[in-house]
Amino acid sequence: MTNLKEACGIYGIYDFSHGAVFPYLYWGLLSQNHRGHQSHGLLTYDEDFHTHSALGLIPRMKSRKMRKWLNKLPGYLGIGNVRYSTSGHMDDASLLKDIQPTISRVGNIKLAISYNGNIVNVAQLREEVSQKCNLEATSDTELLCNKLSLEYEKEGDLAYAVTMCLRDVEGAYSVTGITGTGELFAFRDSLGIKPLCIGFDKEKKTVAISSETVGLDINSLNYFSDTIHPGELILVTASGVKREQLSNMNSSALCSFEFAYFARPDSILNGTEKYVYEIRHAFGRNLGKIYNNGNHPLDVITPVPETANDAGYGFHEETGLPLELALRRHRYVTDRAFITMPKERGNILDKKINVLGNNVSGKRIVLVDDSIVRGDTTKSVIQRMREAGAKEIHLYVTFPKIVSPCFYGVDMATFSELIGAKHTASEIASIIGADSVTYQKLEDLVQAIGLDKKKLCLACLTGNYPTPLAQQIATKKHLEFKEGVGEKTRIYEHK
Repeated sequence: MTNLKEACGIYGIYDFSHGAVFPYLYWGLLSQNHRGHQSHGLLTYDEDFHTHSALGLIPRMKSRKMRKWLNKLPGYLGIGNVRYSTSGHMDDASLLKDIQPTISRVGNIKLAISYNGNIVNVAQLREEVSQKCNLEATSDTELLCNKLSLEYEKEGDLAYAVTMCLRDVEGAYSVTGITGTGELFAFRDSLGIKPLCIGFDKEKKTVAISSETVGLDINSLNYFSDTIHPGELILVTASGVKREQLSNMNSSALCSFEFAYFARPDSILNGTEKYVYEIRHAFGRNLGKIYNNGNHPLDVITPVPETANDAGYGFHEETGLPLELALRRHRYVTDRAFITMPKERGNILDKKINVLGNNVSGKRIVLVDDSIVRGDTTKSVIQRMREAGAKEIHLYVTFPKIVSPCFYGVDMATFSELIGAKHTASEIASIIGADSVTYQKLEDLVQAIGLDKKKLCLACLTGNYPTPLAQQIATKKHLEFKEGVGEKTRIYEHK
C-alpha cells in the first residue's frame, strides 16, 4: 500500500464513422482513474478543440446530463488525461495550469497532447523552449508539447517532429495527441518506459489508445497483444491507421514498478500475455518459497489492500498458511497521504485502512505488501496491528528493496526519502516496527514478469539507469548523499 504518485493515465479515441467519442473517452479515463487523482481533462475535436478540465476525480456522469456533455465535447476524436504531478508545483493554482491535455500554438501549428511520464533533461528543455515560446504552466508537459510544435513547424511533418523529440528529450513519455487539422497520433519514448496499447472494435470503425488495456476492455474494444512499440508513431486519419517506427528497436525498458503497484490487476502490459494479477500472484508464490525454506512458523497471511491481495493469495497457495483479509480499505476515502504535510500523513493513513482486531489478536502474522519506499505507510499499518494485539508481524515485500530514485515518472526522486537507500532489511524492520522484513529477489521478480531483464527498467532497484543523463545525475547525487548532502527538491529539476 505504498502511497506514491504516478504521472498519469492517458487515452485517445478516433471514430471513423464520425460518431461522438465522448462516452468512449469518459469510460476509458474512468477505468484508469487509479493512475491519477489530482486532476482530469478531456479534449475533443470537431473542426476545433473542445475542452473540459478540473481538479480532482472524474465526475460521476448522469445519463440525464449526457446531452449537455455531448454538446460541450462534440467530435469524432478526442484525448484525455488523469494526472498526478511528478514535475511542477503543487499549489492549486499551478495544478490548474498544469491540467492535461495541454494545447500549444506555434505559428500555424496547433497541437494538443496528453502525456504520461517524466522528462529528465527538463531544465535544459525549459531553457531551449522558453526562448521561443511563452510558458504558462509549471510542468514538463507544456515543454514537450511546445517542443513538438516547434519541430513540426520547421518541416511541416509530424514524423520529423516526433523524431526530434525522441532524439532531444530524455526521459519517459507515452503520448496521445491531436493536430489542429484533426489527426490523432500517439508515440512512446525510444525505450518504452511507460505502457501504451492500441485496440479496435470488431468492425474496426473505432480505434483507441490507452495507458492500460482496461481502457480498451471497458469500451468493448479488442486488444490484439500488439503494444505500441518504443519509438513508434501511430497516426490515425480518415484514411486509416499508419504505424511508423522512428527509432531502432534494439532496446526497451518498461517500468518494473508497474507490475508491483501501479497497473490495475486486470490489465495486460507490453505483450506479456499475462494479466497483472497473475504476475502478482507469482510474486506471492516466490515469497512463499522463501518462507518455506525458513524455520520460523507463523499463523496467518494478511495482505495489505489492495495491490498485495493477489500476492497474498499466491503466498497462501505456496505455503498452505491460511489467508485472512484482516486489513480493509475504506473505499470512499480518496485523500492521498502523499499530498498532505508530513505531520498529517498519519491521520490520513489511519482513515484509509481498517484493522479487524479479532483476526490479528494473538497471532503471528505474515504481512504481505507491494513495496516499501519511505516506510511511513507501512509503519502506520504495523503500529495499528500491534495495537490490535498482533503477537508477531513479519513483512514480506513483493518488490525488491528500492535503493535509487526514479527520474521517469514515479514520485520518489531523492535518495534521502528512500528508506532502502540507507538501511538494511533488519534496520528497516526495526524502524517500521516489524519483527522481520523479507524482500522478493530481483531475479524472481524478473522471472515472474516474464520479460527479459534487459527489457525492464530496474533503476530504482539497481542504480543502473537506461538513459545517460539520469545515470550521470544519480551517480553525482549518490556521492553527495553518502557525504551527507541532502536533496531538498526533485533532483532532476536542477540544472
